This record gives sequence, structure tokens and C-alpha cells, in this order.
Amino acid sequence: MPNIKSAKKRMELSRAARFKNRAERSKIRTAVKRVETAGNADDGRARLEEAVALLDRAATRRLIHPNRVGHLKSRLTRHVNGLS
Repeated sequence: MPNIKSAKKRMELSRAARFKNRAERSKIRTAVKRVETAGNADDGRARLEEAVALLDRAATRRLIHPNRVGHLKSRLTRHVNGLS
């Protein structure tokens, strides 16, 4: 446990950010799984839009590396195009 006031504050801020980032990553993983389990192309496209929005936001905030986001978007798009 830190003794310095600023270190204590930093620790609390880091803890809060960790929980927020964990929740965001969980939302992204869920959205990706929903795209992968889509039954038809129309449903897949709708879910893809949601997933792409979450992924782009994560890339902007550097939650996930932008190159990984591009890879995921490409993979999901190919999957949805294959459904039709």
C-alpha cells in the first residue's frame, strides 16, 4: 500500500480504469461472438455494424491496437459476406 497521497490517488485511478477497460473489452468480445453466430446475412450485417462501432472506438482510445482492430473487422466482414 502506498504511503504518498499522490501514489494512493494514482492507484485508485488505475483500479477504476482497469475495471472500465475490462468491461469495454468484454463488450467487444460479446459483439464479435454475436457476429460469428449470426444465422443469416441480414442479421450478420446489423450485428457487424455494432461490432465495428465498438472496435473503432476501442482503437481510437488505444484499448486495442489499431492493427488488430483492422484484422478483426476484415475477418468479420468476410464472415458476413460468406453468409449471403
